[in-house]
Amino acid sequence: MKWKASKISSMRTWGLLLVLVGMGLMVFGTAGILLFGQVGKIIAAVFMVFGLIGCFVSMGVYFWVGMLSTSAPVIDCPECGKRTKMLGETDRCMYCHTILTLNPTQATEGTTQADAQTPLETL
Repeated sequence: MKWKASKISSMRTWGLLLVLVGMGLMVFGTAGILLFGQVGKIIAAVFMVFGLIGCFVSMGVYFWVGMLSTSAPVIDCPECGKRTKMLGETDRCMYCHTILTLNPTQATEGTTQADAQTPLETL
């Protein structure tokens, strides 16, 4: 599941998407002046407002993620060993995308040394 990401990374991706959409709307609106002349100025103003709204919403998303990130517990990933932040009871590692949990009832059981022995070692 390489395509799944942690909750913080997903929210940051939505913030980046909103910035890019907002900037694209502003550029598209500016192109309206070249394509439509005087009417294009009204189109440019409308798209400029929509683009600014998109950029301000993305600023709010980044601020919200930053506030969540400061209160998120930092844990060590058991797979890759890197430190990652976790939101909620379950989340994914930011680096290797392993599913992590703080709830022991949802955790999977690990193998013990006795289970990991090969048949030749038991003889």
